[in-house]
Amino acid sequence: MPVNLQGKSFLKLLDFSTAEIQYLIRLSKQFKNLKLSRTPHRYLEGKNIVLLFEKTSTRTRCSFEVAGMDLGMGVTYLDPGSSQMGKKESIEDTARVLGRFYDGIEYRGFSQTLVEEMAEKAGVPVWNGLTDAFHPTQMIADMLTVEENFGYLKGLNFTFMGDARNNVANSLMVVCAKLGMHFTACGPKKLMPEEDLIKKCQKICQETQGTLRFVEDPNEGVKNAHVVYTDIWVSMGEPSSVWGERIKLLAPYQVNKPLMQQAANDAIFMHCLPSFHDLETEVGQQIHEKFGLTEMEVSDEVFESSQSKVFDEAENRMHTIKAIMYATLK
Repeated sequence: MPVNLQGKSFLKLLDFSTAEIQYLIRLSKQFKNLKLSRTPHRYLEGKNIVLLFEKTSTRTRCSFEVAGMDLGMGVTYLDPGSSQMGKKESIEDTARVLGRFYDGIEYRGFSQTLVEEMAEKAGVPVWNGLTDAFHPTQMIADMLTVEENFGYLKGLNFTFMGDARNNVANSLMVVCAKLGMHFTACGPKKLMPEEDLIKKCQKICQETQGTLRFVEDPNEGVKNAHVVYTDIWVSMGEPSSVWGERIKLLAPYQVNKPLMQQAANDAIFMHCLPSFHDLETEVGQQIHEKFGLTEMEVSDEVFESSQSKVFDEAENRMHTIKAIMYATLK
């Protein structure tokens, strides 16, 4: 049965079937080939999109802007100081106004409830560029990257190391369940996903032959892993006061060379970025001065190794976001 996503919002992968996710990955490959061969593909000429950013970003903003322009669309970027959303105008009213001006709306911010409300009221597709609960556009890029390295997805062992209750880990658990992969969340017990989401993913696994595993021992977590994935230890919007506690909890889960040696021989390393793998950032310098660390969630040795696919992954954001916008706007 053909996949048709026209007019559908892209808010979380729980809303999409396995076939629909696979379709978006295939479509992303096609757009990547067009981009790399410098073949014009202004398939959405005349349409306009708006990007609403309550949280700043490098990859998400650039991916949406370049993807939109490659497809021939007009692109408007609004940061927190450029609109009245949530200040003098309700989210509901903002969504209804923007839906009259634009063919699609991207939102990157804090509340999953907010982006769901926008999609309900806007009358045009709304794309979740990241909320505190989910990061679905990142997942299509991640799965494209994994498939490029292994040639398939179903049955692969995928391990997330660290804070397994954050938006990236939540979304990885969902997409791995949808695609019949074997997902392991490895981290402190108090930083595991919420039980309600685990139950939803377990039900999905019954249909896809995927599995879920939750472990605290790092060596057990990465054993036979084809993909080892991590994220920063403190997410955007969290207070700096949590750094001390988070470092104490997550230091044993740093992805370093000895840990990667416990994974499969052909294992790859992934990270959604930005990463604190050296002292070349203001935050990295501050953490070093306060806690004495020179690297955090991943060692620089692993980050710069041949196993690291983080920049392929970052590039794939552009191709996969292009696929998502085209599929929902064509």
